[in-house]
Amino acid sequence: MSRVLLRERGDGKIQGRHREGLAIVYVRQSSRQQVLDHAESTRLKYGLVERAVALGWPASRVMVIDEDLGRSAARAAERPGFARPVTEITMGHVGLVLGLEMSRLARAGQDWHQLVELCTLAGALLADADGVYDPNWYNDRLLLGLKGTMTEVELHLIKQRMASGRLAKAGRGELALPLPTGYVRTSSGEVALDPDEQVQSVIRLVFHLFEQLGTVHAVLRFLVEHQVQTGMRERSGPGKGELVWRPPHQQALINLLRNPAYAGSYAYGRSRTDSARRLPGREHSGRVRHLDTDQWLVRIEGALPAYIGIEQTSATLRGWPRTGHTPRPSGHPGRVGRCWAAWWSAGAAASACRWATRATARD
Repeated sequence: MSRVLLRERGDGKIQGRHREGLAIVYVRQSSRQQVLDHAESTRLKYGLVERAVALGWPASRVMVIDEDLGRSAARAAERPGFARPVTEITMGHVGLVLGLEMSRLARAGQDWHQLVELCTLAGALLADADGVYDPNWYNDRLLLGLKGTMTEVELHLIKQRMASGRLAKAGRGELALPLPTGYVRTSSGEVALDPDEQVQSVIRLVFHLFEQLGTVHAVLRFLVEHQVQTGMRERSGPGKGELVWRPPHQQALINLLRNPAYAGSYAYGRSRTDSARRLPGREHSGRVRHLDTDQWLVRIEGALPAYIGIEQTSATLRGWPRTGHTPRPSGHPGRVGRCWAAWWSAGAAASACRWATRATARD
């Protein structure tokens, strides 16, 4: 990568004023796995330092920016390294920006055209493996715009192929989705109920309590008063797969009650991403959850072992669970307050206490 193309010597693009500024070598890979698997590509990117020196920049004036290794170029807001050359260009400190290819600099058209415009105003050059470009030259600016468009289209096609593959696999019920508490994945890849009976008992207790009490708040109060904890499996780290017991909280109960997996349904695409709701620097922001069941991309009933019947969870999928003191279903004993134990049947209360005792015995 240290050779200088003939057209780079003779076309007069690189002037003395350019060499007085910095030559920025921008190094990026889209994911951490690519950093590990594509070591040769990473070496080629760092090798652009030699090319900058061959183009006339002193080694002391070559700046390597590699903070974005393992970060996607789809959004500039999530790349702190990309902000550095933008700042240096704006301040007029840069004479050349080097990347192995234009897609390393930006995948989004807005970010790319902003970079080109800043280089135009500051008089900085851009370079990739094909040559050196001066955005103040019409033909070079046209070519840079085309390269940016192709890069954005390439990203769109990559995402489209990946999304199509996931949807096709999910349509067969074969896409491995994160399992909620109470389920485990066997060595053969099948989904099964958690082998710990206490974990199963607490989950059934939560659904039974909600059916009787009608609000998440009342269920949470019952669990806290009886010191019932929920068991879950660690998903990562050295203790992956180990069972841990944690105190219940409201959002966890809501997620549990709304999850169709407990009724034996395999569901995919229960949420959407609204770009208008995205927050800068928040990768998973802007998601619209709790869509109606007819808006889910995939729903396969009976694909998973069930804790409850599909008819028992239908109210949840229509907009339950409720979190406050809202009107109860017809025939409900009334508001859950200090006197809730008076109308709670003795058999159910005793059964719940036995569940609570078993669930906390190991803690």
